[in-house]
Amino acid sequence: MKRIYTISGLLLLFTFLSTAAFAQNLTIKGKVTDAANGDALIGVTVAVKGTTTGTQTDANGAYSLSAPSDATLQVSYIGYTTLDIAVAGRTAIDFKLQGSNNQLQQVVVIGYGTQRKVDNTGSVASVKAADINNQASTNPVAALQGKVSGVTVTNNGTPGSSPQITIRGLGTVYGNVSPLYVVDGVWYSDISFLNNNDIENITILKDASSTAIYGVRAANGVVLITTKHGAKDSKPTVNYNGYVGFQAITNQVKMANASEYATAINELVDYGNQLNTDPTIPPSGPTFADPSSLGAGTDWYKQILRKAFVTSHQVSVTGGTKAITYNYSFGYLDQDGLVKTNNYKRYTLHLSNEFSPFSFLKIGYNANGVINKSKDAPDGIFHQIFSAAPTLPVRNADGTYGDPALFGASSGNNFNPQATLDFYNQVTKNDRITGDVHAEFSILKNLKFRTSLGGDFGTQEVRNFTPLYSATPAQTTTTTNLDINQTKTKNWIWENTLTYDYQVKDHRLTALLGYSAQNNRTTQLDARADGVPYNGSGNLYSSFPADADVTRIATAASQLHTRTLSQFARINYSFQNKYLINASLRRDGASQFFPNPYGWFPSVGAGWVVTNESFMKDQHIFDVLKLRGSWGKVGNSVVPINPSVQTVANDPYLTAIFGNAQIANPGSSINTFVPPLIRWEKGVSSDFGLEMAFLNNRLSFEADYYNRETQDAIFAIPVLGSIGSASGNLIGNQATIRNRGIEFMLSWKDQPSESFSYSLSGNIGFNNNKVLSVLSGNTPIYDGGNGLSNGALATRTIVGDPIGVFYGYKVAGVFQTTQEIAASKQPTAIPGDFIYEDINKDGSLDTRDRTVLGNPNPKISYGFNSTFNYKSFDLTLDFQGVADVSVYNANIAYRFGNENFTQDFYNNRWHGEGTSNTYPSTNVGSNANSAPNSFYVESGAYFRVRNAQLGYTLPGNTFKKLGVQKIRFYANAQNAINIFGYKGFTPEIGGTVGNMGIDASVYPLFATYNFGVNVTF
Repeated sequence: MKRIYTISGLLLLFTFLSTAAFAQNLTIKGKVTDAANGDALIGVTVAVKGTTTGTQTDANGAYSLSAPSDATLQVSYIGYTTLDIAVAGRTAIDFKLQGSNNQLQQVVVIGYGTQRKVDNTGSVASVKAADINNQASTNPVAALQGKVSGVTVTNNGTPGSSPQITIRGLGTVYGNVSPLYVVDGVWYSDISFLNNNDIENITILKDASSTAIYGVRAANGVVLITTKHGAKDSKPTVNYNGYVGFQAITNQVKMANASEYATAINELVDYGNQLNTDPTIPPSGPTFADPSSLGAGTDWYKQILRKAFVTSHQVSVTGGTKAITYNYSFGYLDQDGLVKTNNYKRYTLHLSNEFSPFSFLKIGYNANGVINKSKDAPDGIFHQIFSAAPTLPVRNADGTYGDPALFGASSGNNFNPQATLDFYNQVTKNDRITGDVHAEFSILKNLKFRTSLGGDFGTQEVRNFTPLYSATPAQTTTTTNLDINQTKTKNWIWENTLTYDYQVKDHRLTALLGYSAQNNRTTQLDARADGVPYNGSGNLYSSFPADADVTRIATAASQLHTRTLSQFARINYSFQNKYLINASLRRDGASQFFPNPYGWFPSVGAGWVVTNESFMKDQHIFDVLKLRGSWGKVGNSVVPINPSVQTVANDPYLTAIFGNAQIANPGSSINTFVPPLIRWEKGVSSDFGLEMAFLNNRLSFEADYYNRETQDAIFAIPVLGSIGSASGNLIGNQATIRNRGIEFMLSWKDQPSESFSYSLSGNIGFNNNKVLSVLSGNTPIYDGGNGLSNGALATRTIVGDPIGVFYGYKVAGVFQTTQEIAASKQPTAIPGDFIYEDINKDGSLDTRDRTVLGNPNPKISYGFNSTFNYKSFDLTLDFQGVADVSVYNANIAYRFGNENFTQDFYNNRWHGEGTSNTYPSTNVGSNANSAPNSFYVESGAYFRVRNAQLGYTLPGNTFKKLGVQKIRFYANAQNAINIFGYKGFTPEIGGTVGNMGIDASVYPLFATYNFGVNVTF
């Protein structure tokens, strides 16, 4: 490693000593506009082809640069066709760029560079800034939903939360399923620090040929993000973008009212009497004497939830001279949660500068700062408002809290949600700084050296204070408690690349050579103290009082430190713009896998642009016809730290008391077994694609077939407890997991008249997930205990099935009479209980009769996006959905006593012979009825109007005298229309691997309605 550092230092010194001769230059000026509507294009790159000399257009589309009289200018802009124009001695050249209707002529961002999409041999998708900024999403990942085929985004309603994203299916069980994010060349595990308005472009690399250059972290795909930068020779431009609006819960679940609840609880008491076989225990009487007199009661959703206020504001300043460019922005977000008192505030800062002190040298930096603070909602609050008795008043007439025990509640819902909310005090604060400093040197005409040092430094602090209070007999404390959890992150990455561009006649070659070193360190501290006085939130945040009795709480992996060292190379070659070759190789070494840290990750891709063949010149069907294929191997090092280290458990149950003095002797046990060798998780995939454009590039079509395998997947396999393992698991490279699918994209873009233009785009992806092999054979992994009150597990992973399928009994009906029960295989049942199928037909009912009930991994995801522009009006409509997916509604049987029921369940419940053969009785919470079964598995398919925005731009001269270049007003609705059959709030349910798709009172999604304005000065 020291040798490489030394070589890089010598290379830096060499570049400073390099000199170059330049021919006599001309100063060339001009303007770049959209060929369709004549609008000025801001930030277009105008460069001298084959050199690093270039500039960008300003807010008026103007540019100015110095170039040889015989040079060729290359004009490129994401979303537009690249132009190559000879200078031919001219000093004034205007450019009109044609929109890349089919997207095949776009310039796209790839690993460590850019490339025309038509030259790319991998599966790459690009999303422009306008597609991100035109949404009310507070996280840029959420704005990708429905935009790209094969990309599944699962949102969560918690303010400030990051969505889950998977690219081409779930490929790991034990490791992190999220893709790698690369922002301006720096690697991150999430991008919650970014403001949507600071993003210029997002590119998603989906196949191994595209991602292998990031080998160590590329197994789950790569998301490349370019932030906004200033333009050379441009006047300062100030932009304000802000909106204000509200968020409202969608598809709210209707609960039984007080009268209905009382009726249901009385029925539940009767079922308890039927199950009582002890003659010494008398039957219980009804809990409620007259249910019909109770009326509607308390609507706990209305009491605890609200329409939530949200507002966002951002101001940016951008511009530049010949030698310096700059882009600065400041953003503020204030988002209330659906739960009263829940709030999230975020402040973002983006700074970017590029300096060109010499023609052969560029120096710059990108910096992002974020401070966010949230007043959190209580854990389990949605379970409480789902379960709370509607007979319970929020407060009594004397102002005290209503006591659940006095209004028909039991141990399962012995809580007053209002008291829970009022006395909950938890604040989470994050401070984070990210970014990089970089330099680029033109060593020779076609040879560039770039070095960059990036970092991610942050602190998260969670402060929870429990005061001294007595709300109800069950909700009371005897002492105060303060808990502070602090996590610090210190990551850096240093990368150096040499890029050589060569072009002569029919040959075009780009070669890349690189070296990378990374260091990631996380430190965690959790401590608590009792008896802390509450003197205001400030003193609790900084530290514990001096006289506090502080207890440090042991946290798993409280000190994490990983290091990675990598070397990589890539070659892109094109012959006659017809035959394309891409090959890369990366060697990664990761400390997690000591003493075998190194792995090699190759890839190769090939493409054939058929329409550039001579035999295609006279045809008039295809504007573009391209075939491509790729193969590659990538790695996944994001697994629990040091899985090759055997751990030991020291628990109270291992204590032994012996000897004359009867002394307690603590004992230990092996916590988990590991094999002697841990290898990388490897992602091996192949991709075959077809790209076409028709009708003067107005109609574009893309299709991809892929086969992606995760080999040597690391996860736990159950072993016999008699061996001595506390966890009962063996950790190692145990499985092979496959994701196979096809993707389609179809788009149309046209401008029928000077005042009207529109674009339509649709995408759909089909994915099949399957566990191909496990080292121990058919030994299953059971998981999915979230929200299951009887201790059962609702998911299973086994050879031949997808990861984490729902697994349980298949319901055949509901018992109507005792005679029917006597003739069945469930003799302990009572009328109103589920009838389960004897799957294996052995004449008895037991765990061997469980079967696969559903798949939480969506097989189909799709999106449809459209834009319409008529004079000063613009309209955006985005639609999105998933199909062939299941969710598990754990809320129904998440019961320990007298919890409430949904209106749907109450109306359709069994409450006497012949009343229902699908819904059970109110005894649904019994061990037999709450066991994982097909009744709780529902379709997770949905169709959604993801975003609808109508905008109006004032005529250009309206406020020109005031220095205002542009004012646009818009109204936006997000998630306003949701169509699905699921009986919960939303079928869009994430979760960890093994618990995915289980709805156990998750924070529901919401619709956002806002009004905004964009002003450019």
